[in-house]
Amino acid sequence: MKVLIVGAGIIGMSLAYEWREKNPDDEIIIIDKEPHEAFHASGRNSGILHAGFYYNTDSLKAKLTAKGNELIKEFCKSKNIKVNKTGKLVVAKNEKEIEILKELERRSKANGAGAYLISEEEAQKIDPNAKTYKLALYSPKTASVNPREVCKALKEDLESKGVKFVFNMPFEKYNKSYDFLINAAGLYADKIAHKFEIGLEYTMLPFKGLYQKYLGEDRIKTQIYPVPNIKNPFLGVHFTLMADNTIKIGPTAIPAFWRENYVGFYRFRMDEFLEILSLEAKLFFTNAFGFRDLALYEMRYYLPNNLIKEAKKLVKRLRGEFKPYPAGIRAQLLNTKTLELVMDFLVKKRENQIHILNAVSPAFTASFAFSKYVLGEKSESGDTGKRG
Repeated sequence: MKVLIVGAGIIGMSLAYEWREKNPDDEIIIIDKEPHEAFHASGRNSGILHAGFYYNTDSLKAKLTAKGNELIKEFCKSKNIKVNKTGKLVVAKNEKEIEILKELERRSKANGAGAYLISEEEAQKIDPNAKTYKLALYSPKTASVNPREVCKALKEDLESKGVKFVFNMPFEKYNKSYDFLINAAGLYADKIAHKFEIGLEYTMLPFKGLYQKYLGEDRIKTQIYPVPNIKNPFLGVHFTLMADNTIKIGPTAIPAFWRENYVGFYRFRMDEFLEILSLEAKLFFTNAFGFRDLALYEMRYYLPNNLIKEAKKLVKRLRGEFKPYPAGIRAQLLNTKTLELVMDFLVKKRENQIHILNAVSPAFTASFAFSKYVLGEKSESGDTGKRG
């Protein structure tokens, strides 16, 4: 069988990895419109290996993240890739957030994520710089890796097993035959699915994640996150302790105006701009899923001082300079009929096709478990995942 995978990100490559394990004699070709693997979200994320306590217990994210955390750590160990075992503190600001922490602990127990509540005093022992109100949630399984290093090792592993990569090759220009299609095209996965009349009720609504790199002397010892709004899929501005112990703050969740709206007019496309602007205007005026409130709140982060000010709420000391860090784009799926964000992973299947329509965070963490799940059911047609 000849298998065509569109997208050389962590999801496309982990699906190839799993397919090769199950079908060692099949021909697998991965195409990507970019010049190398992990060009977009897979190479631009923070490399955080999430534990899996944020997610509703009936979701795919809940089912796959904890296992994915184990599997990607095993892969890193096999390739001698450093895993920075940082752990994570989710810190509270008031009594209302304490209640959300308790809900996150409940989800953690149900999802096998291993996170648990600790006192303010215990939190100070883990990281003296963290600032919390009464309690915090501690996640010992959270870690960080260099995402580009992981993706590079995965690509090399696949090539050693006969998987062929073709870069600078958009799906529209690929004119060779194939027996099975896997669409893992990230920001353009919906567009490819639509060519097959699949997932027409969905479209990509991109969000821009801005970061600042911290250059000061005050340190942190663990990942420090705020209590999130559990009604949306964003985790809020937080401190990331990366694989090399570099510290950055972010990300934002600013509505983007075209799909690869990283900086300035980079890859500006008028058709995308008009399409997305029209959609965002509708969401703004209806305030669907609180979009207007979110947009107005997040847009202020275009001023770096506002981002820094928000981050400082999580720590006791933060002195020193910051500099911009490369932005990322979240390929967030929207249901255009209900005007709701798709909160969970979403996969659409046909007889000889699999379309990965929504693979946002924690998809990097869950990737190996996600691929086992998807390909374990590849012969079944239909939909997999929650819709929002």
